[in-house]
Amino acid sequence: MKKFIFLICIATVSVNIFAQKRLRDYGIETGIFKTGKNNAITDVASVKVGHITLIEGNDIRTGVTAIVPHEGNIFQKKCPAAIYAGNGFGKLAGYTQVCELGNIETPIILTNTLSVAQAIEGLVTYTITQKGNENVKSVNSIVGETNDGGLNDIRKRHVTSQHVTDAIAVAKDGSVAEGNVGAGTGTQCFGYKGGIGTSSRILPATYGNYTVGVLVQSNFGGILEINGVQAGKKLGQYSFKNAVENDSSLNPDGSCMIVVITDAPVDARNLERMAKRAMLGLAKTGGIAANGSGDYVIALSVCKENLIDGSTKYYTPVLLHNEAMSALFEATIEATAEAIWNSLFAAETMTGFDGKKVKALPVDEVVKMLKPN
Repeated sequence: MKKFIFLICIATVSVNIFAQKRLRDYGIETGIFKTGKNNAITDVASVKVGHITLIEGNDIRTGVTAIVPHEGNIFQKKCPAAIYAGNGFGKLAGYTQVCELGNIETPIILTNTLSVAQAIEGLVTYTITQKGNENVKSVNSIVGETNDGGLNDIRKRHVTSQHVTDAIAVAKDGSVAEGNVGAGTGTQCFGYKGGIGTSSRILPATYGNYTVGVLVQSNFGGILEINGVQAGKKLGQYSFKNAVENDSSLNPDGSCMIVVITDAPVDARNLERMAKRAMLGLAKTGGIAANGSGDYVIALSVCKENLIDGSTKYYTPVLLHNEAMSALFEATIEATAEAIWNSLFAAETMTGFDGKKVKALPVDEVVKMLKPN
């Protein structure tokens, strides 16, 4: 059940997250490590997520998702970070400075392809108006995107900078709404309705009890697999079908934004290694990082001891050895795959721009494939 709150001429949709069903709600578990309490990126202490969902008439199906890594002034307490491009057909703002300096200084914003500029403006406004940033004259805004132009009249650019600051303002911890919300409002995945999805993993005590959380904006193609079952092929809905079966083909292009956050004490170099493993998680779902797909991973650590305070003379982080990274790699792969599956399970059928209708994943049919007995 959904509630609709109308502001000005745009409807911002508040999703009842307790009514949403996810992969595990059907008794289907994946991976070996335990999830956090909410099985969400917010299981990493201090992380918050906010959505602004824009739905109006037949044409507006878009929004903004904000990921706020910690409660302090992010510009003054920067997070070690890395970005990896699985396939670079996209418009990820702030990429080069993160690669050069190994940190982020703003929240992370996800939105649609033609709203990156507005998101940058919103992040700049948010940053320079924070107490302590009165002398800031340069802001490296981190903005990811996927193209929701199938269901959304993307050329009209409905997202504003105010929507971005509002998404940051409503960001909270705890359970995270998934599916047709925020930046996932108008997205599609494997020929079905995609959206926002999230998951988490907690490492065993032997490996430090660290948490890895992932949030995705799924908007890509391929051949859907869930727990090793070729669900897309069995459903008759998969990319390259035209060539294989002489039937209507699904475009494998699209994009997937993946945000990985951990509380483990790791630096930019090992965060990049984690980001690369997130692409293995995408592959477990049947994604292929097609030619026209913008598949990016933003990975960061919120370990309090390693936040970067520019007011000090030296940066003296405490870091895990390389040998300790394998468990974090596995956790990243597991959480990424489950976040993508959750984005599909939570999404609902949507009709949008020019009357286009994208159906939700036939969950009951898929569950029977996964639990044949």
